[in-house]
Amino acid sequence: MQAFLVSTGLVAVAEIGDKTQLLAILLAARFRRPIPIISGILVATLANHALAALVGMVAAQWLEGPWVRWVLGLAFLAFAAWALVPDKIDDDEGAPAVRAGSIFLTTAIAFFLVEMGDKTQVATIGLGARFQSVLEVTAGTTLGMMIANVPAVLLGEAAATTLPLKYIRWAAAAGFAAVGAWVLIAG
Repeated sequence: MQAFLVSTGLVAVAEIGDKTQLLAILLAARFRRPIPIISGILVATLANHALAALVGMVAAQWLEGPWVRWVLGLAFLAFAAWALVPDKIDDDEGAPAVRAGSIFLTTAIAFFLVEMGDKTQVATIGLGARFQSVLEVTAGTTLGMMIANVPAVLLGEAAATTLPLKYIRWAAAAGFAAVGAWVLIAG
């Protein structure tokens, strides 16, 4: 249960203002059909984060010794610093053009690809390594993504202009730093 709760909280806060949340806002503004967008986000996140948690768990099983704890702890401290950097969608990462595919498929593919190498995916790898539970970590990080992105889809552009993103980034950084310190101290 601890893996689920920590994963949910960290990702929910870290995702605020993240490029995938900005993508959710763009898709919502463009398509104005929240159900297929939310469904696409859910499917993409489940797939992406299950793979990430599995990679973290397998890596932790193969890599043993006290140095792994130091690597994980320092990685979470690095995530804390990374969380302070505001995300923006680059010109080439804007909302994808809809061709023959559905809004669901467009959203799922876009989210899966944009999440690759993102701080929440990298954090999911670290959480998988720390907690050794693909199911709990995936469920938690997915719930965290949905907590952050469903309101963004439902509120669209208003969410981008009213959320105090600076303070939310600080809260995310504090959460990552706390987990990093916990990993280093508690082992």
